[in-house]
Amino acid sequence: MLSVEDCDEILAAALPAYGAGDAPRRLLSLSENATYLVGTGADRVVARVHRPGYQTPASIDAELAWLDRLRSSGTVTTHAVVPALDGRRVVSVPRPDGDRHVVLFTFVVGGTGEERPDALPTEELGRVTARMHRDVTDWELPDGFTRFHWDAAACLGPGARWGDWAAGPGVRATDLPVLDAAASAVRARLAAYGQGRERYGLVHADLRHANLMVGDDGSLTVIDFDDCGFGWFLYDLATVTSWIEHEPGAQATAAAWLAGYLTERPLTEEDLAMVPTFVMLRRLMLTAWLGTHPGSPPALALGTTYGAGTGDLARRYLHDPAWFRLPVPAATHRKD
Repeated sequence: MLSVEDCDEILAAALPAYGAGDAPRRLLSLSENATYLVGTGADRVVARVHRPGYQTPASIDAELAWLDRLRSSGTVTTHAVVPALDGRRVVSVPRPDGDRHVVLFTFVVGGTGEERPDALPTEELGRVTARMHRDVTDWELPDGFTRFHWDAAACLGPGARWGDWAAGPGVRATDLPVLDAAASAVRARLAAYGQGRERYGLVHADLRHANLMVGDDGSLTVIDFDDCGFGWFLYDLATVTSWIEHEPGAQATAAAWLAGYLTERPLTEEDLAMVPTFVMLRRLMLTAWLGTHPGSPPALALGTTYGAGTGDLARRYLHDPAWFRLPVPAATHRKD
């Protein structure tokens, strides 16, 4: 868990590089990273203090290059990077346990789609995501571009990035066999599905309502690319049902996202058949994440109920053919 005091010190050490050493600052959120509002009025910016060990300066530079690409191509609006006085876009602060990295972004006026749900229908979230995927398949990545992969090994393998689902809070010992069977089925289906260019590429990996800002004029700005990396495009669908996969309306939420997505980018029957697998994959990953982030707001709010419910969803994934099977008009399909 990040320390507020530690992040405060790191930000204070970084801000002089931006000519903002005396600027007022206020902590906005403390989760995977620490996010601060710096300055006042028209001079406000948002500072992100990275947690240790997750990203490198090179991988952060790659994230920022993607933001540049999305804005310059007109694909979507993103927040812009605020460089330091010497032009650096990532300022590193030496610490006893290694360098810590700070990035400043322009301040976006408005509220998140989570705060303003009426202003951001789930269909629109699907359309935004599809435009990003479509642009990625046309983009020749710059030299030195490096981001991690959200492949089966990173998500479910030994040493998985978010931990072991079996150690998630609330996971019942009696459910371990069915959970293991579900994880094995997910891995097998992902391997069979493959990583073709139309299926696998650069993804946001957390493109939920909470990570789109809605302006007072209805404009949309995509934020929080810290988890972006190479993965299956339909993994982005599964992020929309994060934490609610078990709820009665989750399948309708996924269907609405997909309806919007398909207006911008077609999919094949094989793609659509993979939706349950990506939802189950994300559920297993989030169960693991709760175990490695015990003091996080989701962990404190959910307790053991989420992990206990993951076994029930594993049974549905394995045995209920209707679970997250989303019917879509054939006219929207792509033929590989």
